Amino acid sequence: MDLSGQRADEPRRIPDETVTPIHPKYPMNLQIEALQSLTRRHFLSRTANGLGAIALGSLLKGSLPAAAATPASSMLAAHSPKFPGKAKRVIYLHLTGSPPHLDLFDYKPELVKRTGQDCPDAFLKGKRFAFTSGTPKLLGTPRTFARHGQGGVWLSDALPHLQTVADELCVIRSMTTDQFNHAPAELLVYTGSPRPGRPSIGAWVTYGLGTENENLPGFVVLISSGVQPNGGKNSFGNGFLPSVYQGVQCRSKGDPVLYASDPAGMDRDVRRMGLDTLRDLNELQSQELGHPETATRIAQYELAFRMQLSVPEVMDINRETPATLEAYGAKPGESSFANNCLLARRLVEQGVRYVQLFDWGWDFHGTGPSEDIRDGLTNKCRTMDRPVAALLKDLRQRGMLDDTLVVLGGEFGRTPFREGRTAQGGVLGRDHFPDCYSMVMAGGGIRGGTMYGESDELGFSVARDKVTVHDLQATLLHQLGFDHERLTFRFQGRDYRLTDVEGQVVKGILA
Repeated sequence: MDLSGQRADEPRRIPDETVTPIHPKYPMNLQIEALQSLTRRHFLSRTANGLGAIALGSLLKGSLPAAAATPASSMLAAHSPKFPGKAKRVIYLHLTGSPPHLDLFDYKPELVKRTGQDCPDAFLKGKRFAFTSGTPKLLGTPRTFARHGQGGVWLSDALPHLQTVADELCVIRSMTTDQFNHAPAELLVYTGSPRPGRPSIGAWVTYGLGTENENLPGFVVLISSGVQPNGGKNSFGNGFLPSVYQGVQCRSKGDPVLYASDPAGMDRDVRRMGLDTLRDLNELQSQELGHPETATRIAQYELAFRMQLSVPEVMDINRETPATLEAYGAKPGESSFANNCLLARRLVEQGVRYVQLFDWGWDFHGTGPSEDIRDGLTNKCRTMDRPVAALLKDLRQRGMLDDTLVVLGGEFGRTPFREGRTAQGGVLGRDHFPDCYSMVMAGGGIRGGTMYGESDELGFSVARDKVTVHDLQATLLHQLGFDHERLTFRFQGRDYRLTDVEGQVVKGILA
């Protein structure tokens, strides 16, 4: 029972004469409702929590979760990892739609010999495929494979530039996932769950490490080919983490960040005055309500103001030498994967922790010439192969590759047989395949010039050293200095982590 004589479990009663209707359906006056809650018990609990929080914060010296304990001005401040990591930053290159790994990274001579044969029932029993039913025909690669570098890494003729950096590459040929449709598989890769709502890898990394440059976001997203990722903005969202940790999408053409420019007729001094007033109002609300998103809002406004000067400079590839532009195949003023690879190097060079690239157009079903694993794949790889090789060489030349982790791949693999819908046509394509596929990693303490794991002779399943999506995530976090089981955030009464309840560090690929 409170001071008004009303039991806590009874509906709130307010005398009629004090009620000022604010909505015809909701006659309760919210201000009076708030005053009614300020009982002696409420006052004492708030006082205890306030004094206790101050004392606890002093004792823990900043170890409280960022949402609860970090001031708005330092939510993105650089943090030290739990142990010294080999990598300080990540560039993740996602080939949206998933490339045909059997035509790029995983050579299967036995499958080539058996091209055109019916797929054995043992490989189909109990399996579901996105667009294939019945008994499909086996399809060996029409590409030419050879070993490259001192490590003898198998790469196809579709990747002539990556062949020149083979000794930087670690090709994982034993990846597996449990999702065979694009959006759930992509969300699993980036959030640890096939359903929307969880924080993305970049958000976790930025939450754990902050940014080394207060004038730039900790997590930047670049999208080429004009299409958003399959998982939408959830693939680079913050989920239940404070929204200051979500990916900031930038563009290589036009304004780098939408809506960050000053409105017409407003100069920088006026904008600063407006933001100061807005900050003061938000701080009053933060003191009154204590909601972590209010602190986030303050931090985001301040970051946006600083970004107005810093982002256009770092996004201007005209500042690069003609030789560098030529190496990447980048063209200032255009929107391309090549431009974005060069921008990724510029961003991490300026202290951005996590740069995520999404490139649409790797869904090689064979429904048209552009999806043919012969000429179609050659043309698509031409847009990726050269800039990725240039990125690795550029990072190496600048002394940054050893502490920059580069990841390249899709959300799943492609089938060792022809896609069902296009099996009778002249275009060669492959269906979605979750059981076994390939990913590539480089730099950041990863052992280059190696192939890890193995698929069976026809490429249907993992034969050795299986690597799950959660294993990949655990390894990425480990290279940054985190125990994936301890990088957590409490939400709705539970401690969540990127790897959910699974994941092991793949020690066999570490240098």
